[in-house]
Amino acid sequence: QVQLVESGGGLVQTGGSLRLACAASGRTSSTYGMGWFRQAPGKEREFVAAISWSSSSTYYADSVKGRFTISRDNAKNTVYLQMNSLKPEDTAVYYCAASRFFGMVYTTSYTYWGQGTQVTVSS
Repeated sequence: QVQLVESGGGLVQTGGSLRLACAASGRTSSTYGMGWFRQAPGKEREFVAAISWSSSSTYYADSVKGRFTISRDNAKNTVYLQMNSLKPEDTAVYYCAASRFFGMVYTTSYTYWGQGTQVTVSS
C-alpha cells in the first residue's frame, strides 16, 4: 500500500507563492504517475498537474499553466508543487495522488490519495 502526506499549505496574498510537498511511503514501486488535484467547497475535485516518477514529463491544467510547476525527488519519494502568482480562485484543498499511469486527469485513474492541505489566497 502507498501512503501520501501533503504539507506546505497556508494563507497567502494574491500574487504570492507557496510550495506544497507530498511525501510518499510504502510500495511506491507500484505507482508510475503522481498528480495534484484541488477541490473548493461545493465543487468537484479538479486536476492541477501530473508528473512521472521515471522521467521529468509533466502535464498541467490550462488554469495553472505558466504559474505552477510540479517536480519530484525520487530519493526522497517526494513530489512538489511550486505555486507562483497565486490568485483567489486558486483557493482550495490540494490533494496529491498516485496512479499506475502518467498524465491522467481523472480522479478515478488514481488509486492512492493524501488527506489534503488547505491553500487560501486573499485579495
